[in-house]
Amino acid sequence: MTPEEFRLYGHQIIDWIADYRKTLAQERVMSMVKPGAISKQLPSLPPNEAEDFQQILSDLQEIILPGITHWNHPSFFAYFPSNATLVSVLGELFSAGLGVQGMSWQTSPAATELEEVVMNWLREMVGLSKNFVGVIQDTASTATLVALLSARERTTNYGQNHGGLQTETSPLVVYTSEQSHSSVTKAALLAGFGKDNVRLIETDSELALRLDLLEKAIQEDISAGLKPCAVVGTVGTTNSAAVDPIAGLAKLAKEYNLWLHVDAAMAGSAMLLPEYRVMWEGVELADSVLFNPHKWLGVAFDCTAYFVQDSQHLIRVMSTNPAYLQTNVDNEVNNYRDWGIQLGRRFRALKLWFLIREQGVLGLQARIRRDLENTKWLKEQIEATSRWEIVAPVLFQTICVRHIPSTDMSEADLAHHNLAWAKAINESGKAYLTPSIVKGKQIVRVSIGVEATTRTEVEQLWQLMQEMINTNKKPPIY
Repeated sequence: MTPEEFRLYGHQIIDWIADYRKTLAQERVMSMVKPGAISKQLPSLPPNEAEDFQQILSDLQEIILPGITHWNHPSFFAYFPSNATLVSVLGELFSAGLGVQGMSWQTSPAATELEEVVMNWLREMVGLSKNFVGVIQDTASTATLVALLSARERTTNYGQNHGGLQTETSPLVVYTSEQSHSSVTKAALLAGFGKDNVRLIETDSELALRLDLLEKAIQEDISAGLKPCAVVGTVGTTNSAAVDPIAGLAKLAKEYNLWLHVDAAMAGSAMLLPEYRVMWEGVELADSVLFNPHKWLGVAFDCTAYFVQDSQHLIRVMSTNPAYLQTNVDNEVNNYRDWGIQLGRRFRALKLWFLIREQGVLGLQARIRRDLENTKWLKEQIEATSRWEIVAPVLFQTICVRHIPSTDMSEADLAHHNLAWAKAINESGKAYLTPSIVKGKQIVRVSIGVEATTRTEVEQLWQLMQEMINTNKKPPIY
């Protein structure tokens, strides 16, 4: 493709994306294609000859688009907000167009220095102390793995440089809430702790990790000859947006010499609001913290902000420093290849820079406050209407709700009923919700936070929920 062809088709694609976003509310929210429907329309072998790009764009419209669930649809209330604001899309375009490999300062100085600046901006925006330094990781899963690798090495006095975990006489243990994201357990497994050495601590009625049970587990492990290593606290769990007692976790972490990692993947964006920072009180005592600007904040996926108190814990674990990457300025600059798992690094800071500058802190705060107000409104409607139950505390923008037609119904029948009305809503194409389970109860999650979502869409959802509870379908399969 020549630059002129790129200009021609690039204009078409920008126009297409602009039209798509402008008319997105007219689309069905959730894709309804059946398994295999997309792949059977595609050839099993790659083309030998070059194809006309216009045909590629046509196939995208006819084949690919029907298989897209529209995450930026104003009536998308599923999973979590995954906003891709248009200004961050332009930042992503610039990043791809420049084709930068930001593995070290010298490979593109602007990539490193802009990342330093925007991470400092983010740190200030969410009220973290200047003791933290930040780096962009791809996802929270990777950032949590980085945290547990750092914890492992600090606890073993950097045993990876010798015999590694195989020479440890006492197995290392990781602690987290039963409500924490699956990526925590996955990271512990990948970091070599072993499933038998991951403790999922029971939560209280507010779905917060119980400190008494955590300390009991730590003491039992010490008595059994094991070595406590790390604890992961969550601010805004994926399932219910519950909050662990971070200050209490910090106290225990200090007492037992544990690495404290705080996962605030979605809810971290709420910390732009000073009045919400009480939710992670004690965070300044954590060893590491993450949140995802690619969720509620609005940066196009992927972009995870990872903050650590001492970057040397990253560098001592992640750095390999081969000769072909060494430069005469290495002692004066940050080389972010040494701050994470990846060597090659995309210029993710651009889209974050674009977003913050185009919307400003006040604009971002206003949007988050709008979503919280819309959540509060829906919560009040549900609480004021008989036979509806909110199953978990509503602390941010997630509501866990179920409908109870009769108090005589069994849990199995209630599960079937609530899955049925949720499926009816999703299949209607008018909105998209995700079912889940909280403390053994089948619930439906309402996650409010798409950039295009206004009070109108929330009101329409509530009306739709009340209409669909009368659906009388067979128990759906998810």
